[in-house]
Amino acid sequence: MKITDITVFLAKEWRTFLFVVIDTDEGVYGLGEAGLTGRELAVKGAIEHFKPLLIGEDPAGIEHIWQRLFRGGFYPGGPILSSAIAAIDIALWDIKGKALGVPLYQLFGGRVRDRVMTYTHLHGDVIEAAEAAVAEGWKCLRWEPGYGADGVIVPRNSVDCSIDEWRRLRGAVGDDIELCYDAHTKLDVTEAIRLCRAIEDYRPFFVEDPIRSENPLSYRRVRDKTAVPLAAGEQYGSKWDFRELIENEWIDMARIDVCIAGGLTESRKIASWCETHLIDIAVHNPIGPVATAACLHLNLSISNFAVQELPRRPGECMPDAITGDLVWEDGYLLPPTAPGLGVEIDRAAIENYPFEITELPHIRRADGSFTNW
Repeated sequence: MKITDITVFLAKEWRTFLFVVIDTDEGVYGLGEAGLTGRELAVKGAIEHFKPLLIGEDPAGIEHIWQRLFRGGFYPGGPILSSAIAAIDIALWDIKGKALGVPLYQLFGGRVRDRVMTYTHLHGDVIEAAEAAVAEGWKCLRWEPGYGADGVIVPRNSVDCSIDEWRRLRGAVGDDIELCYDAHTKLDVTEAIRLCRAIEDYRPFFVEDPIRSENPLSYRRVRDKTAVPLAAGEQYGSKWDFRELIENEWIDMARIDVCIAGGLTESRKIASWCETHLIDIAVHNPIGPVATAACLHLNLSISNFAVQELPRRPGECMPDAITGDLVWEDGYLLPPTAPGLGVEIDRAAIENYPFEITELPHIRRADGSFTNW
């Protein structure tokens, strides 16, 4: 079998997406998805650079292809390159699963669980949103600090509001529902510590990205001051980026983004490394249905799994363009039975979702300075 073509599909529905299709001379195709929302054109450019290297290659040589793409330009891959590699890598695994007639988790050693717990995002009034989500069957909920309609955030006030939300949410949903808080890199170390200490009695499942990710060493300051489970890693593009957090055990959960961190090949390595440090995996999955499928196969096959992010349930995102046998039931995704990823693309239907450049929110402090979204 040889690779004959690589096609990038850009689309927009509730957010922007980048899908990759790899065709072969035996009629088997693979489907992948890249992360890095808002920078899809940069990722597409990287894939165009990779395309001449891949045409004519055996798609079964997944590890060799990964190493060649990550290291072949001499300069090690950053998040743009690793996102492009992720889409290609996922598609190559999809081809292998289809060619062998088995779901991907069978290629990863078989599944170790019968279902995968998922969490949803809370928007608007968090109490009303939480009660509605619990009524739908969700067992795990996530929200983040808000900011004003004018795009201004005052971290101290935001932390005060979040502490109150924790108190009211725990009272509203009880102790059996898991609660996750994503600070989204908005806080400085002092405010992050204040928040984490204040909510310890509300039993957080995790607090994600309490501070910026660029300097992992700063996580030691937060880790030493709170018992709250900490999660981080969604902005990292490879195992090398995770190194300090894992080796020093500054986090309790690794937020691997399969579609940014080099695909399934690299994500499985990171997950295994985390296992040696008793760190669980809570995958970052904020994008489309192909990403959801890739994360599901990873999570079915690793022992140190915690939860899977799921912003849209199967069939709720581009249902005419991306189809498959993924099933969500009572808060959990169930194992697919179709070969490969278990999802397919209708290339013509993708045209129903014309792409347009969309920038993620830009927020600022009260003095007008830029801060993280």
